[in-house]
Parts: sequence; structure tokens; C-alpha cells
Amino acid sequence: MRRLLLRIANVNPDSVTTHSDRVLYASIGAFILLYFVYGTAGGAAFVDASANYTHPWWMWLVGPLVAIGVIAYDRAVVGRVAINYDRLDSADPDDLLRHPTLGLYLGRLCLALLFAVIITEPLMLARYQGEINARLNEVHNAQISEIEQGGAIATYDARLQELKKQAAADDSAVQALNTRAAEKRSDARKLYQQALADSEGDGVSRKAGCPAGGFCDTLVKRSRALDDQAARLDQQAAALQTTQQPARTSRQAEEADLTTKISEQRTANADAIRADAGFGARTKAMWYLVSSDFWGIGVFYIGIALLLVALDCAAVGLKIVSHGNAYERTEARIARRREHEAAIGYEQGLRDARRYAEATSRVMAESIGKASRDEELADIAMDRARTKLYKSVASAPVHLLERHPAARSARDVDRLRA
Repeated sequence: MRRLLLRIANVNPDSVTTHSDRVLYASIGAFILLYFVYGTAGGAAFVDASANYTHPWWMWLVGPLVAIGVIAYDRAVVGRVAINYDRLDSADPDDLLRHPTLGLYLGRLCLALLFAVIITEPLMLARYQGEINARLNEVHNAQISEIEQGGAIATYDARLQELKKQAAADDSAVQALNTRAAEKRSDARKLYQQALADSEGDGVSRKAGCPAGGFCDTLVKRSRALDDQAARLDQQAAALQTTQQPARTSRQAEEADLTTKISEQRTANADAIRADAGFGARTKAMWYLVSSDFWGIGVFYIGIALLLVALDCAAVGLKIVSHGNAYERTEARIARRREHEAAIGYEQGLRDARRYAEATSRVMAESIGKASRDEELADIAMDRARTKLYKSVASAPVHLLERHPAARSARDVDRLRA
């Protein structure tokens, strides 16, 4: 198991010779495994937040890829030994390793901060999901109330109230006529009852019967007149309703249309407001909760976030603080020895190649000189053969050989042959 952890930490198990180094790199391997779990969950949470919390199944395929990418970077940093290749023939321990470069670790720190935002934040939002939902509910209710007071709904509602006032005015006009008719009928009933009482001797006249022109007869006529007036008022009310009917029909159609538009607008607004519950809205709600209740939520939020960031940087942090340990020195000695042997072999090869080139040049120069001397001897021999042939044919001395500058004496010929 320990050897597996060393392999995960990307170190050579054969070079880990001390107990402290075994514990160190085994811990780094364990932190890398923990980060794989954390990175997988964080990457999946980020994908879920990007998909507006619809929980797509493929988010668990993206999470491991994100974790593997960061782990590959960590393993490259942890397994890298800064070997100094200067003064390879030196046995001084200070010459084994180079000083650590800040660029590599600053890059990892920036990567940790980036992943703290991209991975840690979605995990924190999932941790406080209940509190965030409650806060979003409050915000959405306030937004709905604000939208109801302005915009298209307010315009539609104002027009609808105006139409209702017009309908109420028409109803009031008809109702006024009906009320007057009812009052006249009521008065007519009262007068008729008084006439009946007077005809029975219980009225003002104290005389029984209802003679023409008497008080009882007057009451009856007045009662009938009021009934006629009530009937005319009812006719007026009916005529007024008939006159108002087209306007009423138009208003009812417009009211129905406005009611439909208000309902549709409210549905659209509610959908838009409910859709505003993604990563940005939840982050804003989370920071509101942190700022409004720092000691209740903020402390735990910051603590958990810092813990996750520390887990993100743990492997590289242990690498930084363990610079120059026995493992790195062992790897540096092996690498410097191999480089020194390779450099010596390379220098020896250069010297051999140089000597071979010099020897080849000498051999070629001697061969060229020898070939030129052989060519001169051949020319002299040919001239002498021509001269002898000419003498034997023409029996006259012809000094053709003297024309060759190198053949002026037998001693020179002998020297050329040598």
C-alpha cells in the first residue's frame, strides 16, 4: 500500500530510503487521493450549477476529468527534482540541487485560487442549500411585489379598473332608476293602505266607504299615479340597459382580454424570477447570509472553504517545505553521475573523432604527394623513351629531355625516383 502511495505521489520508491521520506511521500499520495474525491465532487457540483441545478447525469463524467487534470499537475510538481547540472565533478552537497523556482509554485497557487472559486464555491452552495433557498424565496417575493406595482401589469390593471368604474357607473344609473321605481311603488302601497283604512272608517275622515272625490278616492288615485310613474321608471331603466348593452359587451371583452394578459404576464414574470436561481443568484444569496449572520454562518463558511483550499494545496505545500530532503539528494546524485558519465564519454568521443580526422588528413596528404611524384617519373620515362626512339630512327641527337625542368641531370632523376 505504501509503495502504491509513493507511485501516486510520482516518486521513485527505490530512492525513498529514509523513514521520514516514506512518511512524507505517502502522505502526499494520500492527499492526492483525497483531492481526487474533492475535485470529482467539486467538478460535478460546478457542472450542476452551470446546468441551473438540473442534476445532469454526465456531471459525474466531467468531475473526474477535472480532478485528474489537477492531479497530473500536482504529480508533475511533486515528482520534479530541481537538479543542478553545474560543476558535475564537484562532491559538495550544496551543488546537488538548484534553488526552487517561484514560477512553478506561483502557478499552482493561482490554480488553487481558481479552483477555490470554480469548485469550492459550488460545494459550499450545496452545503447551505436550505438557507439559500429560503433567502431566494424572500428575494423572489419582493421582486414579484415590485413588479406588480409597475410595468405591464400595472398598466393592464389600471385600464381594468377604469373599465370596472365605467361598468359600475352604468350599473349605478340603472340602479338609480330601479331604486326610484321601487320607492314610488313603496309610496303607492302606503297610500293604498291608507285608502283602505279610510274606506273602513279608520282613516282621517272617519267615514266608511270610498265615495268619488273623497279622501279615500284621492289616495287611491295618488297610489295609481305612483304605480304608473314606477312603471315608466322601470321602462326607462330597461331602455337604458338596452342602450348600454353594446358598451357593456365591449367592456366585458376588453376586461376578459386584460385579465388574460395580466395572468400571462404574471406567469412569465414568475417564471423569469424563479429562473433567477442559478449560480450567480445563489452566490449572491450566500454572501448575503455570510454578511448578515457572520458568526452563525460566515465563520463556518470561511472555515470550510479554507479547509478545502488547504486540501487543494496540501501536496504541493509538503513538496515546498521538504526541499532538499534525502530523496531529492539521492535522485540528484544519480542524475548528476549519469550526466557526468555521459559528458566524459562525449568528450572522449570528440577527442577520438579529432584524432581520426587528423590521421585521415595526414594519410590523404601523403597519398596525394606520392601520386604526384609517380606522375612526374612517368612523364620523364616517356620523354626518355621518345628521345631514344628518335635517335634510333633519325640518328640525330635531339635533346627533348632537356625540355622537362625536373630531368636536367641523372641525379635529379634518381632523386625523383627516391
